[in-house]
Amino acid sequence: MAVSVLERALEKFGPPVYAFHEIVHNQYIVNDFTQRGVVFVSNVANVPAGAKLVFSAHGVAPAVRMEARQRGIQIIIDATCPLVEKVHREVRRYAAEGYWIILVGHKDHDEIVGTIGEAADRIRVVGSSAEAGRVEVPNPDKVAVLTQTTLSVDDTREILHVLRRRFPKMASPAKEDICYATQNRQDAVKELAEKAQLILVIGSRNSENSNQLCRVARARGAQAYLVNSIKEVDPRWFEGVTSVGITAGASVPEALVQEAVAYFTARGARTTEIGVAEENIHFALPPEVAMEPGDPHH
Repeated sequence: MAVSVLERALEKFGPPVYAFHEIVHNQYIVNDFTQRGVVFVSNVANVPAGAKLVFSAHGVAPAVRMEARQRGIQIIIDATCPLVEKVHREVRRYAAEGYWIILVGHKDHDEIVGTIGEAADRIRVVGSSAEAGRVEVPNPDKVAVLTQTTLSVDDTREILHVLRRRFPKMASPAKEDICYATQNRQDAVKELAEKAQLILVIGSRNSENSNQLCRVARARGAQAYLVNSIKEVDPRWFEGVTSVGITAGASVPEALVQEAVAYFTARGARTTEIGVAEENIHFALPPEVAMEPGDPHH
């Protein structure tokens, strides 16, 4: 959805279009957009008045939205993933009800930075079971826990176990916040690791869900390498290896996956698909770039 928003903004308004943070954490997509006139910024102060600005899939703090409006940016389009927006809403609700919020995630990740901005004084970030064992809040009886959407399901389960032991009255949303695309890929990699000695994860270094796929594969006993594309593989990795698995992060273009498959089939490998889940969830585009009846792409 976020990539479609940026595509449509380029089509509709022409370059330059500004994007606050990488639209998704994938180097191939970011490089492609940069060549076509998208300017990625990490500070709204770098966006000129009268410009068009898209907020990335990872969400932004309210202060960033306010600064963008105050700068006189002509059009602001929000491409925040609806699953991330759900976490922001939960933070606002729990904070309004007087809870201290423990946010499970990595404190420097764009998604966590944006979420903290909803109620910075009431949030504690926890990134491991050890940190969960140490975290302190002013009122242990009034604690709510929320999670970053791209985490490892297994790691999160361990952290939540520690937190529940320490805060028995801990509140949490009815449904886990981990993204279905993240969950599906982790489930598939567990299946893949039973059949493949080595797993290639196609994704970028700063993609949390891609890194998690490597961790899940290694935890299941497979070797795992994270590469932006098949061009980064070292043929020596495959010495003595008879079965290779290929998977990709949630925002990786399918073309990069097929390119990796072609690399192996060209060398005589037989391929088979496993762990395939049907993903048919579609999110509506923001009104600023939504299709209009007279639109040639409608």
